[in-house]
Amino acid sequence: MNAAGMSRRTLLATGAALAAAGGIAGIADLGRAALADSPNHGGRLLVGYLPITDASPLLIAHAAGLYRPGAASVARPVLFRSWASLAEAFVTRQVDVVHLLMPMAVQLRYALGSSVRVLGWNHTNGSALTVAPHITDLGQLAGRQVAIPFWWSIHNIVLQRLLRSRGLRPVIRRAASASAGTVELIVMSPSDMVPALANGSIAGYVVADPFNAMAEIRGIGRIHTFLGDVWRDHACCALLVHEDLIEGTPEVVHGIADSVVAAQLRTDRDRRAAAAALAAGRYLPQPKPAITKALSYDPGGYSLRHPDWQPQRLGLRAFPFPSFTQRLVEEMGQTVVDGDRRFLDRLDPARVHEDLVDDTFIRAAIDRHGGPAALGLPATLTRTEQVETR
Repeated sequence: MNAAGMSRRTLLATGAALAAAGGIAGIADLGRAALADSPNHGGRLLVGYLPITDASPLLIAHAAGLYRPGAASVARPVLFRSWASLAEAFVTRQVDVVHLLMPMAVQLRYALGSSVRVLGWNHTNGSALTVAPHITDLGQLAGRQVAIPFWWSIHNIVLQRLLRSRGLRPVIRRAASASAGTVELIVMSPSDMVPALANGSIAGYVVADPFNAMAEIRGIGRIHTFLGDVWRDHACCALLVHEDLIEGTPEVVHGIADSVVAAQLRTDRDRRAAAAALAAGRYLPQPKPAITKALSYDPGGYSLRHPDWQPQRLGLRAFPFPSFTQRLVEEMGQTVVDGDRRFLDRLDPARVHEDLVDDTFIRAAIDRHGGPAALGLPATLTRTEQVETR
């Protein structure tokens, strides 16, 4: 369904649902903005992103001129400050290609009825739980607030699993209690998390880099746990387009997928060069040292439970494993959120992947760039999920 075919009632309902799921601006203008914009921007796709290193493949593809002519717009990708605002812009066709939280993609398709499809993963890992410098044990978070970027995020899912494994209980919309061992979770835009930690209004946050690296560089926080040390090579952001784009212009989608895989390989070959290309306000507003650190952590400075997993390393692998999608939907069912979760009752976790993900284009791109081995992927393109259980 394109923007012109969406009723104003549907658009406003979408905006309201996104608002309930983590806060969104401009709901009153949602329908008008969508109906005014035609999809695909004249046949050239406009990219939207959050200022995090997770967006590196989409941004490096633009910086290095890797997008095929006639596919992505030559215009600079559009920066958004929150997941809710990026999702709103995508749903209303203000942008056409985005990296979006994988759980949020599930929400958009099955709770809001949006015709989104996942092409592949933008990356793996890339996130951490950062806490105030004096916090050395997770038990010290009891009675405090911890910020997450969105309710339906891998950050919330993994954080809650981590808290439960330490005997803590996440709560929402009520004050945390140290004696009861509860931790209050609040949604906050990533750009607001560093100052909130610095002024002591929160005890920690879980988010994508370079916001974790920034806290360490500024001396106002420390990385307690890389999320990849809890769920090995988990997908945070997926590469999303609308279904009608796949059906109507598959050659354009092939071009996007191929460009993203090329950018992943380019970024992985020289991460410091990638950091330089992203920094200085070109694409990311954070200082170059934080971006560089985020792309090339030295694991020696951290206590890692699974060093062989390389949990501190932003993985640049595009293939969306079906095993992850199934486990993700199962984990969503165990996660506390502030919003409607009834859509999960209608889902069979084993069947979501086939409906939500179209890996045709990523498979072709992987083959074009040397096959699975060139990207560090198993030849069978299958895997078993490895998740910390305690």
